Amino acid sequence: MHIAALRVRLEITSSLTLKDKRQVIRSLLDRIRSRFNVSAAEIGENDSIRYAELAAAAVANDRPFLDRMMAKVLDLIEGEPRVVLLEQEIEFL
Repeated sequence: MHIAALRVRLEITSSLTLKDKRQVIRSLLDRIRSRFNVSAAEIGENDSIRYAELAAAAVANDRPFLDRMMAKVLDLIEGEPRVVLLEQEIEFL
């Protein structure tokens, strides 16, 4: 059994209020959850208007499969025009 945990820190460029930020983050998390079989949540920077910290985690029998899945999650995040990826970290257990 292999576990992959992805942590990213984002800047939401178009956000002027917490409501704007939450709309962007909710949309991004919903797309991640629906396209990939992962758990995803906002884990930090909750009260910041422009920054967010997200995490995604998955379990599988095959580590290369998890590598590809997390790379695709990162691609989806990087493809979102309303956010800028500031930091990323992938950990395998």
